[in-house]
Amino acid sequence: MILLSRRVFLASAGLILPQASSGAPAVVVSSKLDLEGAVLGEMMLLALKKARIPAEDKLRLGPTAIVRRALLSGAIDLCPEYTGNAAFFFHQEDDPVWKDRQAGYERAAKLDYEQNKLVWLAPAPADNSWVIAVRERFAGEKSLRTMEDLAAFIREGNHIKLAASAEFVESPAGLPAFEAAYGFKLSARELLVLSGGETSATMKAAADGISGVNAAMAYATDGGLKALGLRALEDTRRAEPVYAPAPVMREAAFAAFPETGAVLGEVFAKLDTANLRALNEKIAVEGLGASAAGEEFLRAHGLLR
Repeated sequence: MILLSRRVFLASAGLILPQASSGAPAVVVSSKLDLEGAVLGEMMLLALKKARIPAEDKLRLGPTAIVRRALLSGAIDLCPEYTGNAAFFFHQEDDPVWKDRQAGYERAAKLDYEQNKLVWLAPAPADNSWVIAVRERFAGEKSLRTMEDLAAFIREGNHIKLAASAEFVESPAGLPAFEAAYGFKLSARELLVLSGGETSATMKAAADGISGVNAAMAYATDGGLKALGLRALEDTRRAEPVYAPAPVMREAAFAAFPETGAVLGEVFAKLDTANLRALNEKIAVEGLGASAAGEEFLRAHGLLR
């Protein structure tokens, strides 16, 4: 699916950005605390500096709420965000638009520009939505590739035990969304709800078979999936919203440095789900720093010389 360019989208919506002003200060670049947020932020920072766009490092600022508040207040100018999170920013969680990659992006871009004067630049093709993962060997033996396969397996009365967070089990956007879309229901004895529920813990439980666990809540771009021998099952019926990462920038900063759109567009275009998962693996499994992993990726794709 072809994504609209930032200028085409703004023009089609009747939104015209002001012309750049001279003598603008540096772009303050920030990110969230998690590994993926850190590496996305590092690549944005490196790409801007390579393009000679003045940039200030305010990476790893905090969780979503803190970074969002900083962006809205003008304390930062630019950060990576996910299209699916806009559903929560604008209290539209029940709207199916977020399950469509293009439509969700356009809705996020339109609402955030109109209400907050924030510009969503072109998103990556990656999707960091919730997934259910099973051990690779188990998946091969039982022919499990998609969530439809897993649902049929469960309905036939086969054993499944899922390690997950309380949020995933209880949130309408988590396990209940999968159950409704695929027509299955897990009982309490088929769940291991872990305190905190970080995906590193849920995936480890599945990989090690702790308490009979053979499935785990995970994210599609989790770096530990391959190392732990887990297969993320494909969400063929789109139970989950699309969480495509995209740079989000204050209008004033974008007007001062409009070339940022093209510079970051080249970077994010390379970030499909497989590439982003591999980047996260470099950090989570191989122990590479976020800056080093980001630089290595950009050089490998000819974006940093």
